Amino acid sequence: MKTSPIKTAFAIAMLALATTGTAHAAGCLKGAVVGGVAGHYAGHHAVVGAVGGCVVGHHLAKKHAEEQAAQRRQAEAQPQ
Repeated sequence: MKTSPIKTAFAIAMLALATTGTAHAAGCLKGAVVGGVAGHYAGHHAVVGAVGGCVVGHHLAKKHAEEQAAQRRQAEAQPQ
């Protein structure tokens, strides 16, 4: 039984995201939807686009959460 590289990459991405927890699932889901639609219109590569969008969405959500945490720490450190 042959497995396509796209299916393998998708399975690896889903396994990696499943093991990292659900803290940034919204970033992945939102990115997967946007990437899937873009991939579909860019030549019927919806699965590849969804995997890429999920990775990018997860990264951006994590970056946003870190920035918010830094702002909270800075606000707490300032004397009132």
